[in-house]
Amino acid sequence: MEKYIDLAHLKTMVVDYAPKALMAILVLLIGLRVINGIVNFSSKAMKKKGMDETLIPFLKSLLNWSLKAMLIISVASMVGIQTTSFVAVLGAASLAIGLALQGTLSNFASGVLLLIFRPYKLDELIEVAGTLGVVKEIQIFTTILATPDNKKVIVPNSAITAGQITNYTALGCIR
Repeated sequence: MEKYIDLAHLKTMVVDYAPKALMAILVLLIGLRVINGIVNFSSKAMKKKGMDETLIPFLKSLLNWSLKAMLIISVASMVGIQTTSFVAVLGAASLAIGLALQGTLSNFASGVLLLIFRPYKLDELIEVAGTLGVVKEIQIFTTILATPDNKKVIVPNSAITAGQITNYTALGCIR
């Protein structure tokens, strides 16, 4: 069997698909620039609002990759690729990652709550999860305390939000 290219069929394919491909490339390039603008604008807005510096890079990255995933699915749809399977795979992957990182996501969600509601601040004496110490760092997943006997204790944020928080220095004086 000889393979040959039918020129008439090739011309028809080029005429049919070239405008779609060019439009998809144009949308992709413009979309990437718009996404970069949105991410930079949101980053500046978060800094201006005084959001915690540890949270900004994470939210910026999350926004960036989410918008890029939506853009790629949209561009694939423009070219004629069926995107329902992509969306299903993306949903299944998100579920699998969520289940695998359940404890970590719980610590992350608790970290965000601690950063938003601020039940304690840096250099305050607190007791959380059975540990008494001075707050040295509030991170996304953990809070680092320095105990009175000069030990560094790293407490998962989910343990903090699940239990009682005693802030000894919030009212200004200790008896």
